[in-house]
Amino acid sequence: MIEVENLTKTYSGFRAVQGISFHVSKGEIVGFLGPNGAGKSTTMKVLAGYLPPTDGNIRIAGFDVVTDSIEVRKRIGYMPENVPLYTDMRVNEFLRFRAELKKVARRKIKDRVETVKQLCSLKDVENKIIGTLSKGYRQRVGLADAMVHDPDLLILDEPTIGLDPNQIRAVRDLIKDLGKHHTILLSTHILSEVELTCGRVLVINRGRIEASDTPANLTKLVRGGGSIVLEVKAPGADVVSRIKALPDIEDVEITLPGEGEWTQAKIFAKPGVDVRENIYGVVRQSDWPLRELSRVKATLEEAFVELTQD
Repeated sequence: MIEVENLTKTYSGFRAVQGISFHVSKGEIVGFLGPNGAGKSTTMKVLAGYLPPTDGNIRIAGFDVVTDSIEVRKRIGYMPENVPLYTDMRVNEFLRFRAELKKVARRKIKDRVETVKQLCSLKDVENKIIGTLSKGYRQRVGLADAMVHDPDLLILDEPTIGLDPNQIRAVRDLIKDLGKHHTILLSTHILSEVELTCGRVLVINRGRIEASDTPANLTKLVRGGGSIVLEVKAPGADVVSRIKALPDIEDVEITLPGEGEWTQAKIFAKPGVDVRENIYGVVRQSDWPLRELSRVKATLEEAFVELTQD
């Protein structure tokens, strides 16, 4: 569905995107992640035809975004981070107007508008003026606008910004449902949503692609994919020295040394090795009172930090 080869975008001599290449297959839900200023929004604008590339080849559904721009736009629903809306129009008339602009057949406009209002929970405000709506409702209107012509590809830049937790959950479920019939490229800073929604993740940093993999595989990059939390009544120095002496232990960090005589440590082992039994053996042998011994899986947020920080 999306084929990007050596995409470069330059602003006044500054390279915002530096020769990136990636692809998104039909039916995928792909999270597109990166810190502010990484080139994420620029890439999405180029894909959507809002900005021309400085160099590279980009094809959407087989059409070139430069030479076949109109054909590409017919197949894309794009929701930018700051949704441009006509604030003096009512929700109903705005969506009908946008459907006409996007060449939805006249006989289908009413049904499509009703469908996207239902999907985006806009029925309660369908006759309200957009300028009077909360930020959350405006986001939903923008999402409905992106879907009103039933595009093959949805490019969503921060679709849940400004929404409350219940609304975020509703949008997450909607995106999962849309993924059954659409290809989705999703940008967001809420990484827990990406883990629950996306089958694959692209990480961009300083204009370059740093990683492309499933959320589960990316978390394995973080010190073996997780850590062991140990809390015992013992001096911190003793805990570090005795646990580090075990095989397959890579590091031990004291995280809570100050609660009476209790010490909490975070233990990192080699990838794929479960060292909890060995750790418990040291605890018993040392006669340390034990309050916690648990495994903590790495998160996508930790993988993101490792990939994007110096």
